[in-house]
Amino acid sequence: HYFIQSNLRMTLPTHTSNGSWICQKDSISRQYKFLRRVFKLKFNQMDFQFAAWQMFYLLTTPSRVYKNSQIRKHTKDQWARDDPAFTVLLAGFLAISSILFAVILKLSVPGFFQFLLWVVFIDFIGVGLVIAGVCWYACSYLTKNEGHGQLVEFGYSFDVHCNAFFPVLVIMHVLQPLCWHIFIDGDSRVATFLGNSLWVLAIASYVYITFLGYAALPYIRGSEKLLYTIGVVLIVFVLSVVLNNNWGRHLINFYRFRIGE
Repeated sequence: HYFIQSNLRMTLPTHTSNGSWICQKDSISRQYKFLRRVFKLKFNQMDFQFAAWQMFYLLTTPSRVYKNSQIRKHTKDQWARDDPAFTVLLAGFLAISSILFAVILKLSVPGFFQFLLWVVFIDFIGVGLVIAGVCWYACSYLTKNEGHGQLVEFGYSFDVHCNAFFPVLVIMHVLQPLCWHIFIDGDSRVATFLGNSLWVLAIASYVYITFLGYAALPYIRGSEKLLYTIGVVLIVFVLSVVLNNNWGRHLINFYRFRIGE
């Protein structure tokens, strides 16, 4: 039942400019309260059990995270999360998993913390805000042109990014480091195939969960076009194996260059 009362918000239909402003103001107020709870870190007010439940299903059956969205729309009138537990737990998981990369990169203690700041604030939050912003703008543009009078919250777009990012984190920051010395760090095409396969799996997971997030909005049409990206990635993957271009090695070299160690 708590899932039904979960934290996604949809702005109500508006037919006047004043009503639209009221909805946007209310949305901004909710996002401010969300951020305030994040920075105050009142863990006793965060439902980490529910956040962990969501993470589990994002790895197994991600459609279950979104399938009750219609019910949640009528219960809390909210698409974006009002509980920062998922974001906090995701950042903590990212910090712990970064230790594996620190071992591969042989980072010093200062180097590890520098690496951690990069992956949390740039790779996760920074890139996530950019992707969420692009998706939010595209959805807002489509709904405006189709005359639905309904707005997509930016907070919900960032929630979709966080949902899609978690499987990527598990694949790229846990599986890849664990398998690095076993079969990825090699000169053969087999190593390239196995290593790049993890990238394809991570990208496909991100795209699919992002698709599910926007497909859950009843006034968004054409979200299935996002899935075409997977076909493009598969073509690039085949070319990378033919050319023996190991993406994992490029990532490691990029991390070393960024940290300067």
